[in-house]
Amino acid sequence: MRPAGSPDTGGGAASYFLIESKGNWAGPNAGTFLLDAAALAGAGHRVRVYLVEDGVLSAVGTEVPEIERLAGAGVEILVDDFSAAQRALGAMTLSPHVRLAGMETVAAALAEDDCRGVWH
Repeated sequence: MRPAGSPDTGGGAASYFLIESKGNWAGPNAGTFLLDAAALAGAGHRVRVYLVEDGVLSAVGTEVPEIERLAGAGVEILVDDFSAAQRALGAMTLSPHVRLAGMETVAAALAEDDCRGVWH
């Protein structure tokens, strides 16, 4: 967050922390949200995607097109460790492009200066 009264420099690269709680099958909005993440990264922004709840199912398998697209765009892809455990998903069943992370990662990211958090 910017301190009160400090100017918005605008136009520069921003940091985005996008949280996806829906699975791929939840309709076109879930896939569109991940496409938006790739587009933001393509525009030069720092982008991290955190898959939580049913969103973790989007990272199952070794060749998931949405995850491949994000990784190719330079997006850091995190999977909620608790949600994965609740769905019996271990590191071996998840895409090699993701890493397990806990809620402390979310809290730390959202507390960073100029981080823009978006939950879907």
